[in-house]
Amino acid sequence: MTISAASKNAHKAPSAALRRFAWAVLAYFVAVILWGTLVRAAGAGAGCGNHWPLCNGTVLQHSASLNTLIEFTHRITSGLSLVAVLGLLLWTFRSTVRGDLARGAAVAAVALTVMEAILGALLVALGLTAQSQSPLRPLFLALHLTNTLLLLAALTVTAHLLCRRTGYRWESIRLVNPLAAVAGIFVALAVAVTGSLAALGDTLFPVTSLAGALHQDFSTTSGWLVRWRWIHPMAALAAGVFLIWILMRAAQNSHRGLSALVLALLAAVYLLGVLDVTLLAPVWAQVAHLLAADSLWVALVVLTARLTLVPVEAE
Repeated sequence: MTISAASKNAHKAPSAALRRFAWAVLAYFVAVILWGTLVRAAGAGAGCGNHWPLCNGTVLQHSASLNTLIEFTHRITSGLSLVAVLGLLLWTFRSTVRGDLARGAAVAAVALTVMEAILGALLVALGLTAQSQSPLRPLFLALHLTNTLLLLAALTVTAHLLCRRTGYRWESIRLVNPLAAVAGIFVALAVAVTGSLAALGDTLFPVTSLAGALHQDFSTTSGWLVRWRWIHPMAALAAGVFLIWILMRAAQNSHRGLSALVLALLAAVYLLGVLDVTLLAPVWAQVAHLLAADSLWVALVVLTARLTLVPVEAE
């Protein structure tokens, strides 16, 4: 490689502060998502009425109810997330060279954050919150969750690429089994969507016993949203087989530590899922289950990036 070519492709290493900030933004988004789950589980989505972005038509809330405080807090934290991701975008562009893959991931994160706000606003404006049983609600919930997970993936890839010392530009990587990576992401998204619909069914149609829940799930008189609940654990078990295949690949490519983490998180998701069903979906179990699932998603995205975006060997 000539000196001029080496100079052109020289890595402008991001600072440790930027790398820490990128992971902190990701952690903050996970916290916002968990609070959003609390909003749904507590039935507080209508706490601000059908007003957006204002809450009950005002900025400051006086003598607010608990549901209003929960929903208003979620809106404030969601608004701050846009500020955080814009800061990450600007800092990334200032600290990296042209063609750095982290720039593209940061741009995608901003676009998906804006889409997240639009979908959230539509849920409120269309009254698809609290105890609404509108047929549109499952559709918008599935779209909202899919966008949320893609947003987490974009933030994860941004942070991961900022930490790389090689393989940070298109010309310095080679794609390995990209179709398998896309399939893995699609499978994980499908499982997550079935989980969100199952959680919505738990919220709208609560039961007082496990036997009652099973009777609802398989009763011909139950609505489709209730009868959908059993599909989620079945889909999760099927997806687990696919994840184990990915972990076997990863173990063969010197990613044993990350593979072990993914396996541990997968076990935690299954365990918390069983507790969630057995205990009839208390709020704390739903939040813990989602935290484990989001952590698994982040670890899986990093593992997929390592397996798929492989740095070209130095010549």
